[in-house]
Amino acid sequence: MANTNSDAALASIDVSARSLRLPTVRQVASSLASDAERHQATYLDYLSQVLCAELDDREERRRQRRVKSANFPRMKLLGEFDLAAAPLVNAATIAMLRSGSYLERGDPVVLLGDSGTGKSHLLIGLGVAACELGHSVRYVTCAQLVNELCEAADEKRLSKLIARYGRIDLLLLDELGYVALDARGAELLFQILTEREERSSVATASNLPFSEWGKVINDARLVAVI
Repeated sequence: MANTNSDAALASIDVSARSLRLPTVRQVASSLASDAERHQATYLDYLSQVLCAELDDREERRRQRRVKSANFPRMKLLGEFDLAAAPLVNAATIAMLRSGSYLERGDPVVLLGDSGTGKSHLLIGLGVAACELGHSVRYVTCAQLVNELCEAADEKRLSKLIARYGRIDLLLLDELGYVALDARGAELLFQILTEREERSSVATASNLPFSEWGKVINDARLVAVI
Protein backbone atom coordinates (compact mmCIF):
# COMPACT_ATOMS: atom_id res chain seq x y z
CA MET A 1 0.00 0.00 0.00
CA ALA A 2 2.85 2.40 0.89
CA ASN A 3 4.46 1.95 -2.51
CA THR A 4 1.11 2.51 -4.22
CA ASN A 5 0.62 5.75 -2.31
CA SER A 6 4.14 6.90 -3.13
CA ASP A 7 3.66 6.12 -6.81
CA ALA A 8 0.42 8.07 -6.84
CA ALA A 9 2.07 11.02 -5.08
CA LEU A 10 4.96 11.05 -7.54
CA ALA A 11 2.54 10.88 -10.46
CA SER A 12 0.67 13.85 -9.04
CA ILE A 13 3.92 15.78 -8.54
CA ASP A 14 4.89 15.02 -12.14
CA VAL A 15 1.59 16.37 -13.48
CA SER A 16 1.72 19.47 -11.27
CA ALA A 17 5.36 20.19 -12.06
CA ARG A 18 4.67 19.96 -15.80
CA SER A 19 1.77 22.37 -15.46
CA LEU A 20 3.81 24.79 -13.35
CA ARG A 21 6.88 24.43 -15.59
CA LEU A 22 9.15 23.10 -12.86
CA PRO A 23 11.30 20.55 -14.72
CA THR A 24 13.85 20.11 -11.95
CA VAL A 25 11.15 19.32 -9.40
CA ARG A 26 10.02 16.50 -11.69
CA GLN A 27 13.56 15.18 -11.95
CA VAL A 28 14.58 15.29 -8.29
CA ALA A 29 11.33 14.79 -6.34
CA SER A 30 11.72 11.01 -6.05
CA SER A 31 15.45 10.90 -5.23
CA LEU A 32 15.21 13.72 -2.70
CA ALA A 33 12.22 12.02 -1.08
CA SER A 34 14.32 8.87 -0.62
CA ASP A 35 17.14 10.94 0.89
CA ALA A 36 14.70 12.72 3.19
CA GLU A 37 13.27 9.43 4.37
CA ARG A 38 16.73 7.98 5.13
CA HIS A 39 17.74 11.07 7.10
CA GLN A 40 14.34 11.46 8.75
CA ALA A 41 14.01 14.96 7.39
CA THR A 42 10.88 16.98 8.03
CA TYR A 43 8.35 17.80 5.33
CA LEU A 44 9.59 21.39 5.36
CA ASP A 45 13.21 20.27 4.91
CA TYR A 46 12.19 18.15 1.93
CA LEU A 47 10.17 20.96 0.38
CA SER A 48 13.07 23.35 0.87
CA GLN A 49 15.51 20.97 -0.87
CA VAL A 50 13.20 20.46 -3.83
CA LEU A 51 12.60 24.19 -4.32
CA CYS A 52 16.29 25.04 -3.90
CA ALA A 53 17.17 22.49 -6.57
CA GLU A 54 14.68 24.10 -8.93
CA LEU A 55 16.02 27.59 -8.23
CA ASP A 56 19.65 26.51 -8.67
CA ASP A 57 18.94 24.85 -12.01
CA ARG A 58 16.87 27.81 -13.18
CA GLU A 59 19.68 30.24 -12.36
CA GLU A 60 22.17 28.00 -14.17
CA ARG A 61 19.95 28.00 -17.26
CA ARG A 62 19.72 31.80 -17.09
CA ARG A 63 23.52 32.01 -16.81
CA GLN A 64 23.93 29.78 -19.85
CA ARG A 65 21.49 31.94 -21.82
CA ARG A 66 23.39 35.10 -20.84
CA VAL A 67 26.69 33.56 -21.94
CA LYS A 68 25.17 32.38 -25.22
CA SER A 69 23.56 35.73 -26.02
CA ALA A 70 26.85 37.55 -25.28
CA ASN A 71 28.17 36.10 -28.55
CA PHE A 72 31.67 35.39 -27.26
CA PRO A 73 33.97 34.10 -30.04
CA ARG A 74 35.44 31.63 -27.52
CA MET A 75 35.30 31.04 -23.79
CA LYS A 76 37.96 32.68 -21.64
CA LEU A 77 37.95 33.08 -17.86
CA LEU A 78 39.75 35.70 -15.80
CA GLY A 79 41.07 32.94 -13.57
CA GLU A 80 42.83 31.36 -16.55
CA PHE A 81 44.78 34.52 -17.41
CA ASP A 82 48.53 34.08 -16.91
CA LEU A 83 49.51 37.06 -14.77
CA ALA A 84 53.14 35.90 -14.75
CA ALA A 85 53.28 36.37 -18.52
CA ALA A 86 51.81 39.88 -18.26
CA PRO A 87 53.66 41.66 -15.43
CA LEU A 88 52.02 45.00 -16.24
CA VAL A 89 48.57 43.59 -15.44
CA ASN A 90 47.70 44.25 -11.81
CA ALA A 91 46.14 41.29 -9.99
CA ALA A 92 44.25 43.61 -7.63
CA THR A 93 42.71 45.44 -10.59
CA ILE A 94 41.58 42.15 -12.12
CA ALA A 95 40.00 41.15 -8.80
CA MET A 96 38.17 44.47 -8.62
CA LEU A 97 36.87 44.07 -12.16
CA ARG A 98 35.78 40.50 -11.41
CA SER A 99 33.62 41.83 -8.58
CA GLY A 100 31.60 43.87 -11.07
CA SER A 101 31.56 47.03 -8.96
CA TYR A 102 32.40 49.15 -12.02
CA LEU A 103 29.19 47.93 -13.67
CA GLU A 104 27.04 49.40 -10.93
CA ARG A 105 28.59 52.81 -11.61
CA GLY A 106 28.61 52.47 -15.40
CA ASP A 107 32.38 53.01 -15.46
CA PRO A 108 34.32 52.37 -18.70
CA VAL A 109 37.21 49.91 -18.94
CA VAL A 110 40.03 50.26 -21.48
CA LEU A 111 42.57 47.51 -22.19
CA LEU A 112 45.63 48.60 -24.15
CA GLY A 113 48.53 46.51 -25.40
CA ASP A 114 50.27 45.01 -28.38
CA SER A 115 48.82 42.05 -30.25
CA GLY A 116 49.17 38.78 -28.35
CA THR A 117 49.28 40.34 -24.88
CA GLY A 118 45.96 38.90 -23.76
CA LYS A 119 43.60 41.85 -24.24
CA SER A 120 40.84 39.76 -25.81
CA HIS A 121 41.25 37.10 -23.11
CA LEU A 122 40.74 39.73 -20.42
CA LEU A 123 37.86 41.34 -22.32
CA ILE A 124 36.00 38.04 -22.72
CA GLY A 125 36.85 37.09 -19.14
CA LEU A 126 35.26 40.32 -17.94
CA GLY A 127 32.17 39.48 -19.94
CA VAL A 128 31.88 35.95 -18.56
CA ALA A 129 32.33 37.29 -15.02
CA ALA A 130 29.56 39.83 -15.64
CA CYS A 131 27.29 37.05 -16.93
CA GLU A 132 27.99 35.11 -13.74
CA LEU A 133 26.85 38.15 -11.76
CA GLY A 134 23.57 38.29 -13.66
CA HIS A 135 24.36 41.07 -16.13
CA SER A 136 23.54 41.14 -19.83
CA VAL A 137 26.64 41.29 -22.02
CA ARG A 138 27.46 41.64 -25.71
CA TYR A 139 30.85 41.05 -27.33
CA VAL A 140 31.55 42.59 -30.73
CA THR A 141 34.59 43.82 -32.63
CA CYS A 142 34.66 47.46 -33.64
CA ALA A 143 34.45 46.56 -37.33
CA GLN A 144 31.52 44.20 -36.77
CA LEU A 145 29.60 46.81 -34.80
CA VAL A 146 30.15 49.53 -37.38
CA ASN A 147 29.03 47.19 -40.19
CA GLU A 148 25.95 46.25 -38.18
CA LEU A 149 25.13 49.91 -37.60
CA CYS A 150 25.60 50.80 -41.28
CA GLU A 151 23.27 47.99 -42.34
CA ALA A 152 20.68 49.08 -39.79
CA ALA A 153 20.90 52.69 -41.00
CA ASP A 154 20.42 51.60 -44.61
CA GLU A 155 17.39 49.52 -43.60
CA LYS A 156 15.80 52.34 -41.53
CA ARG A 157 16.08 50.44 -38.22
CA LEU A 158 19.01 52.27 -36.67
CA SER A 159 17.08 53.70 -33.72
CA LYS A 160 15.91 50.22 -32.68
CA LEU A 161 19.44 48.83 -32.86
CA ILE A 162 20.88 51.72 -30.85
CA ALA A 163 18.16 51.25 -28.22
CA ARG A 164 18.93 47.51 -28.04
CA TYR A 165 22.62 48.18 -27.48
CA GLY A 166 21.69 50.79 -24.93
CA ARG A 167 19.89 48.22 -22.79
CA ILE A 168 22.88 45.88 -22.49
CA ASP A 169 24.62 46.10 -19.10
CA LEU A 170 28.13 45.59 -20.51
CA LEU A 171 29.26 46.19 -24.08
CA LEU A 172 32.62 44.59 -24.97
CA LEU A 173 34.19 46.44 -27.90
CA ASP A 174 37.24 44.56 -29.19
CA GLU A 175 39.89 45.43 -31.80
CA LEU A 176 39.43 49.19 -31.74
CA GLY A 177 42.10 50.60 -34.02
CA TYR A 178 42.63 47.52 -36.16
CA VAL A 179 40.61 49.14 -38.95
CA ALA A 180 40.35 52.88 -39.60
CA LEU A 181 36.83 54.30 -39.28
CA ASP A 182 35.42 56.58 -41.95
CA ALA A 183 33.27 59.56 -41.04
CA ARG A 184 30.02 57.62 -41.24
CA GLY A 185 31.28 54.71 -39.17
CA ALA A 186 32.64 57.04 -36.53
CA GLU A 187 29.34 58.93 -36.33
CA LEU A 188 27.32 55.75 -35.92
CA LEU A 189 29.65 54.35 -33.27
CA PHE A 190 29.48 57.70 -31.48
CA GLN A 191 25.69 57.34 -31.26
CA ILE A 192 26.02 53.94 -29.58
CA LEU A 193 28.52 55.19 -27.03
CA THR A 194 26.62 58.36 -26.18
CA GLU A 195 23.47 56.24 -25.70
CA ARG A 196 25.37 54.33 -23.01
CA GLU A 197 27.48 57.16 -21.57
CA GLU A 198 27.39 57.42 -17.76
CA ARG A 199 24.67 54.74 -17.60
CA SER A 200 26.15 51.44 -18.77
CA SER A 201 29.73 50.25 -19.01
CA VAL A 202 31.74 49.82 -22.19
CA ALA A 203 34.95 47.74 -22.04
CA THR A 204 37.25 48.45 -24.97
CA ALA A 205 40.39 46.64 -26.14
CA SER A 206 42.87 48.30 -28.48
CA ASN A 207 46.42 47.72 -29.72
CA LEU A 208 46.97 51.48 -29.96
CA PRO A 209 47.91 53.90 -27.19
CA PHE A 210 45.46 56.75 -26.59
CA SER A 211 47.78 59.16 -28.38
CA GLU A 212 47.29 57.30 -31.67
CA TRP A 213 43.52 56.82 -31.60
CA GLY A 214 43.04 59.94 -33.69
CA LYS A 215 44.89 58.23 -36.56
CA VAL A 216 42.13 55.62 -37.02
CA ILE A 217 39.17 57.62 -35.67
CA ASN A 218 38.68 60.90 -37.47
CA ASP A 219 36.06 62.17 -35.04
CA ALA A 220 37.46 63.88 -31.93
CA ARG A 221 34.09 63.55 -30.18
CA LEU A 222 34.24 59.77 -30.48
CA VAL A 223 37.80 59.63 -29.17
CA ALA A 224 36.72 61.72 -26.18
CA VAL A 225 33.65 59.65 -25.32
CA ILE A 226 35.53 56.34 -25.52
